[in-house]
Amino acid sequence: MSGQAWLVLEDGAAFRGRAIGAEGEAFGEVVFNTAMTGYQEVLTDPSYKGQLVCMTYPHIGNYGVNEEDVESRRPWVEGFIIRELSPIASNFRSQESLDAYLKRHRVVAIDGVDTRALTLTLRRQGSMKGGLSTTEPDPQRLLSRVRASPDIVGVDLVTQVTCEAPYEWPPTAQGTGDRGQGTKITVMDFGVKRNILRELAALGCRVSIVPAATSAKEILARQPDGVVLSNGPGDPAAVTYAVATIRQLIGRVPMLGICLGHQLLGLAFGGQTFKLTFGHHGGNHPVQDLATRKVAITTQNHNFAVRVDSIPGGQVELTHRNLNDQTVEGMRHKTLPIFSLQYHPEAAPGPHDARYLFGRFLDLVRGQTADA
Repeated sequence: MSGQAWLVLEDGAAFRGRAIGAEGEAFGEVVFNTAMTGYQEVLTDPSYKGQLVCMTYPHIGNYGVNEEDVESRRPWVEGFIIRELSPIASNFRSQESLDAYLKRHRVVAIDGVDTRALTLTLRRQGSMKGGLSTTEPDPQRLLSRVRASPDIVGVDLVTQVTCEAPYEWPPTAQGTGDRGQGTKITVMDFGVKRNILRELAALGCRVSIVPAATSAKEILARQPDGVVLSNGPGDPAAVTYAVATIRQLIGRVPMLGICLGHQLLGLAFGGQTFKLTFGHHGGNHPVQDLATRKVAITTQNHNFAVRVDSIPGGQVELTHRNLNDQTVEGMRHKTLPIFSLQYHPEAAPGPHDARYLFGRFLDLVRGQTADA
């Protein structure tokens, strides 16, 4: 079966295509991403751990891969699904073809798939488990392994993507912006994207990153001016140690939650999260800021959402709402210097409409510092 690959969904749907990337098998939750560009950032976003990602844009790989645009130290997707791999990588920044990059990092991938049909299936039936194989010629045998593979619900994937030890964002990468004025920001790494660190550094912040299991005592010993709760993969309810830590930080330091960090903050406030039907993945999601009524086009990558009305005591208010499905996209504490966003203000890939929110967080932090 030279060159052949199979993608099989847990409901029995099977898609035959061409094997690209590494040889082997991969299992995970199948999701679709609607971004037209940014496949390299998608591959290296730790929030995709545990997932097989289908790109809805049909032509992928045409501008190659470079070492500057990665969002973490390596790709985290379990597998990659595309309509057509470009045979040519044409861009002055390109250092490697996408196929060579996938092979080098041992990412199993497939092209020649009818990604329109796959996306419609996922929209109608919801995200489901899938298996991708370049070595199994019988889709029925692959189906049995798909159905036996673990579900993403209730699984802590953060432990697999977080850093092993604290580190500082390199001084040579620090920006020259004066808005941060050396503000000390500690980032809890639940699977942080590098562009979050770049954006903070570009504003002049001194950025340090700590593993997800770092205790509140250890974080406060660093005397941060503010704490950022990063993005990350999987079910927030399974990351109980992080919820406990965040709960101990509430009221003691300004905080910004992004994506998984937003969900963990909602749980720390005593609220609930739930799984979306097919999640939000892409760079074209409209979100309204309820205070200004302005709409931003945002980058998103998450399968779970917060029920803001489940947070007790009226302590939190809704600040941003998704205009596609009305789900919660942002919230803030009514009295404490804490707010969070379900979407990605750092983009990478995607539009920069929401970048201003990093400045809003710094203004909040500096206001607290001045008051102190």
